[in-house]
Amino acid sequence: GADTWRHVRALYANYAGTPLWLDSDGLSDDRVTELADALASADSDAIRVDNYPIAVLAKAVSALRQSTTPTAEQLAEADVLMTSTYAALGEDLLTGQINPHTVSQSWYIDPREDDVDSALARTFREGRLDRSMQRIRPQDPVYDSLRVELMRYRELAALGGWPTVPKGPALKPGQSDTRARLTALAQRLRAEGYLPAESTHTTPAPTRYSHLLAGAVARFQARHDIGVDSMLGPETMDALDKPVSFRLGQIAANLERYRWLPRTLGDRYILVNVPAFELTAFDHGKPAMQMKVIVGQDYQGKATPVFSDSMEFVVFRPYWIVPDSIAKKEIYPKAAADPSFMARNNFEIATIDRRKRVRQKPGDKNSLGLAKFMFPNDFNIYLHDTPQGELFDKDVRAFSHGCIRLQHPDSLAQFVLGWSVDRVHQQMHNGPDNHTVNLPKKIPVYIVYFTAYLKNDRLYFGNDLYDRDNALVDSVAKAAVGDSASAQAVQTLRESR
Repeated sequence: GADTWRHVRALYANYAGTPLWLDSDGLSDDRVTELADALASADSDAIRVDNYPIAVLAKAVSALRQSTTPTAEQLAEADVLMTSTYAALGEDLLTGQINPHTVSQSWYIDPREDDVDSALARTFREGRLDRSMQRIRPQDPVYDSLRVELMRYRELAALGGWPTVPKGPALKPGQSDTRARLTALAQRLRAEGYLPAESTHTTPAPTRYSHLLAGAVARFQARHDIGVDSMLGPETMDALDKPVSFRLGQIAANLERYRWLPRTLGDRYILVNVPAFELTAFDHGKPAMQMKVIVGQDYQGKATPVFSDSMEFVVFRPYWIVPDSIAKKEIYPKAAADPSFMARNNFEIATIDRRKRVRQKPGDKNSLGLAKFMFPNDFNIYLHDTPQGELFDKDVRAFSHGCIRLQHPDSLAQFVLGWSVDRVHQQMHNGPDNHTVNLPKKIPVYIVYFTAYLKNDRLYFGNDLYDRDNALVDSVAKAAVGDSASAQAVQTLRESR
């Protein structure tokens, strides 16, 4: 392809046009083996290895090995095939194999394609190729853990996955149901480890939805961002009946999403994972703080997009300038129905940029709470406090118009400003209205969408709020299960020395 060929040309240019895979005896056996090992390792990243010309490469290498006097053309062909395979694999590990815009991801984080050429040249110089290429993939513990989970779910798939739980009524703990349905439920929960291995002490009553089964369902709900109520309801049934192939695809899809991120996120940064309803602040690459968040609703254009920008300032005791669309749909109709609505909720009409706008005065009733965190962007999304703290008790927290509400804005203010908690609280509760404080140093903010992630060393499947998984899961399905034909081609390449 044209993109790969551009990187191939750039790589050769870095070495003044000399061959990259030859030694004094011809094609380097060690380098061939190292590239083959790197290709074999990429299977654990859910990379489509069949995208690369491995069979043609193996044939070219084999032809060289069988010839006592290989021609310059044969050597050149093998060298260019090796380079193009290396460049394609390296780019895929760096920026992903799939363009997110082709699979409806609303993903607007720049993967920094411009860094690919320098990364390929640097990696090529760093000793053993298979080892140096391991440093191209995302250097994130969660990414590595997802690779491990990919292999675990492949093993589950090889064993036949898990049974489908028959449809039936919603169940509360202690209620009765058919033996077939409850037996299938127990087998389904055991397959992923939510229920202990079967024994005389753990086998549930055959026709009763026991507290043992209900407890396993509660653990399943917690790890799938379903409201934890221990009931076998429709949402829980739908999640239970997702086949192992779909869960495999979700893991592969989220490995791909990690590859869409820049390889370096910054020394200090903030990451919000929308499906997990969670914000994590990182300092020197390690989590320094976590909190619950509320994200955009899943309809009427309120979904929170995926993007990144830099936080520049905090506004304490802010006004809320109501977006015109919200004022038209929500504020004006309520004011028309109730003349006291505006005053009771601290709304007023103000002239802003020579236009009449609705705004809410600072204070405890303000929809932005007592602080907002600004990283100016094209989506008009920001982080802010909220007076509706009771919503953080919900398991599924998609209630906003797109912006992100914070469980502990005071803690985030301490992190980004370097202030004491007392100084933050003074500004929030007793400071001047609409007071802007610039950050001592801008902090990158990443709003991401990971529906498979690790927390406390356990795999979670997040709530696919905006239906972004299906198209991507379909695209990575073949890579998710592994490709035996490509594995055989890689083995042929190994044996061609």
